Amino acid sequence: MELIRISNLYKTYYLGEVDVPVLRGISLTINHGEMVALMGASGSGKTTLMNILGCLDRPTSGEFWLDGQEMSQLTPNERALVRTDKLGFVFQSFNLLPRTTALNNVLMPLDYSPNIPASGEAKRLAKSLLNRVGLGERLDHEPSQMSGGQQQRVAIARALVNRPALVLADEPTGNLDSKTSIEILQMFRELNAAGITVVLVTHDPKVGSFADRVIRLKDGQVESDGPPETSAHGLPGGETPGNGNGSGNGNGHKRIALASGRDTNGSGAQADQHANGNGHSSRQAQTAAALASTAANSGAVAVAMAEPVAPKTHPAVEVANPDSIYDYGSVEPSGKSLAALFPATFRTAVNALRRNKMRSLLTALGVIIGVGAVIAMMEIGQGSKAALQKTIASMGANVLLVQSGAASNGGVSYGSGSVLTLKPQDADEILLQCPAVTDVAPVVRSGRAQLVYLNRNYPPSSMYGTTPAYLIVRDWEELEEGEMFSDRDVSKAAQVCVVGETIKREVFMGESPVGKDIRIQNVSLRVIGVLSRKGANMLGMDQDDIVVAPWTTVKYRISGSSSANQTVAAAAASSSATSETVNSLDNLYPGGPALYPVPSATEAADRPQPVRFTSVEQIMVKAASTEEIPDAIAEITSLLHERHHIREGQADDFNIRDMTELTNTMAQQSQLMGMLLLVVALISLVVGGVGIMNIMLVSVTERTREIGLRMAVGARSKHILRQFLVEAVVLCLIGGATGILLGRGASWLVRMIMNWPTQLSIPAIVAAVAVSATVGVVFGFYPAWKASKLDPIEALRYE
Repeated sequence: MELIRISNLYKTYYLGEVDVPVLRGISLTINHGEMVALMGASGSGKTTLMNILGCLDRPTSGEFWLDGQEMSQLTPNERALVRTDKLGFVFQSFNLLPRTTALNNVLMPLDYSPNIPASGEAKRLAKSLLNRVGLGERLDHEPSQMSGGQQQRVAIARALVNRPALVLADEPTGNLDSKTSIEILQMFRELNAAGITVVLVTHDPKVGSFADRVIRLKDGQVESDGPPETSAHGLPGGETPGNGNGSGNGNGHKRIALASGRDTNGSGAQADQHANGNGHSSRQAQTAAALASTAANSGAVAVAMAEPVAPKTHPAVEVANPDSIYDYGSVEPSGKSLAALFPATFRTAVNALRRNKMRSLLTALGVIIGVGAVIAMMEIGQGSKAALQKTIASMGANVLLVQSGAASNGGVSYGSGSVLTLKPQDADEILLQCPAVTDVAPVVRSGRAQLVYLNRNYPPSSMYGTTPAYLIVRDWEELEEGEMFSDRDVSKAAQVCVVGETIKREVFMGESPVGKDIRIQNVSLRVIGVLSRKGANMLGMDQDDIVVAPWTTVKYRISGSSSANQTVAAAAASSSATSETVNSLDNLYPGGPALYPVPSATEAADRPQPVRFTSVEQIMVKAASTEEIPDAIAEITSLLHERHHIREGQADDFNIRDMTELTNTMAQQSQLMGMLLLVVALISLVVGGVGIMNIMLVSVTERTREIGLRMAVGARSKHILRQFLVEAVVLCLIGGATGILLGRGASWLVRMIMNWPTQLSIPAIVAAVAVSATVGVVFGFYPAWKASKLDPIEALRYE
């Protein structure tokens, strides 16, 4: 039965404008189970013909049929599938993967098989084949630790691992000594005896004499096709062939007995070949006898692929089952095991990285530095942002200031608070009915006054009358010493206060003021606490130069701006021509608030509502967060409209101020700083990605022969693309993980040594991993694509 049929085959290489014909109309057939030698001088076209037979190359014209399938029009990937399924290669230079064990070299073709066995079954198969070629004790040896003959045996085991129907051997003994050559050629005889078709490509007549049939090529054409020469001088070692006989009964079975190295009588073995009715002489018997004689004289031990055959008295041993060469039992497909969840090329890529540790480290170094810079910069940026937000919060970034309305006369406004329209009850209702509000504090300000202690006096820049919630609203809850006054002190208008750090330093000369009395406007106040240091605000004002007392104390006991503001509108009205002079009794009770302020006619006309006797100047409101400030403003506005009976379209008797503009400005600055840091870090990542692409391109060049070898044993373009892509991604992920640790360490050192604020950023870590993988895909794709497009013939020839 035909395995190979070639009809009028031509192959021409085009070198620029020069055409170089190599094969010129070759036609031949090779049957199943034959052992054929392709012989010819250099340049005769035998290697080109072998490449076409091995589906590594395609003819310029003509037909090539392999096992009933036409090959010349198949795509490269389709030819790779044929190589995986039906072909095995044994190369002259062995072509084993360096720094790879014999076991993994044999396993390599299985990675590209359509039906990949389970990992355990594949290893059992590879070990069985290595045992049968006499390398059972060298499974973990690398090519550099083995002799040439042992490396060739590994190559033979690799060629057999996919159960090929055809084994192609290119000068299989070209790099071996005579003793090892005999052993290797005997293996091919035994493979052929097991039913495998063997094609030897050689220029040596001694090697060709081992074949059943020799096809001689000359100038790209078949010069002769027939049995090898029968001269004893053509056999290896120059020994005289043993006796044999032959018959042509056409039954297609082969029987052969191979000499054992223990048979030292040199008589040879007899063989009987039942060929396909072609009446060839008994070349196998003669060759076997010559092998036996040579082995006996040289002391060589024949290594058999089939079960070793002990010397028998009968003339031949029949190989009944060609599959006995694969005596490893059933093989479980990978779909039934955990290995099916992971592509075989992933394991291949990881092994390739392990074989080149230093190159892998240098490749990942750019990503390590880039990701480390990203993490360190992001954590430092996050820490700076948090510190900046804390500074803004200390100024009251999420604090709203609700102020009383403004009186006006003749188009002139007297400013906010000139008409007192806010009550302490408004503050209570805002806290109860506005969900976006967390705390409120009514505020009464006192005019600038002198603070007197013993023989020292000092004018504080701020004096506020408020409630204990003021410290919560201002994020000032921690006191340096003492305690804050209570709500009971507010209701009783107790003569107590707390002072800032500047007051302690300037008035009390750094001594503790707690328990000491001070006087403001001839009102004695006992200091019960000292506020913690807050420093200057963004406007440069000292926030620690402050006295805080109950608002009732400031309003009713200390003469402040609130009492004066109650009479601003009346005073303004009395100066106009339409006003009426009203005795406010201020002259009778100097320094005290007006008990019954009388509004002017204009004021009464503009605001026909009762005067609120218990009023406050401001209400400080703390929103739940900066983002909820708009909601808090809307809720407060709606509530005060209802409480103050302000109809739609009527002007508000209050106004709400926030620090949105300042907050936005600071947020923009913080965001800009973070973006600058991120851009610098991303530049490092891009540099690392370019480094990966460059080194991967160099790697493709260095491993061109390896790529050609993988394609020769069945790897398709997608396997090569995936392998190099996985290598790039794995390198980037390893670099990303290492960079995360490096960045975190750098951030920790900055915090410990330089006392800069840093903050862990989980999104930055996740982004670093994602960016690492993306860099691997983006910058690794081109080298991987370039590797997948290599021609296997050109790759194998690459020096």
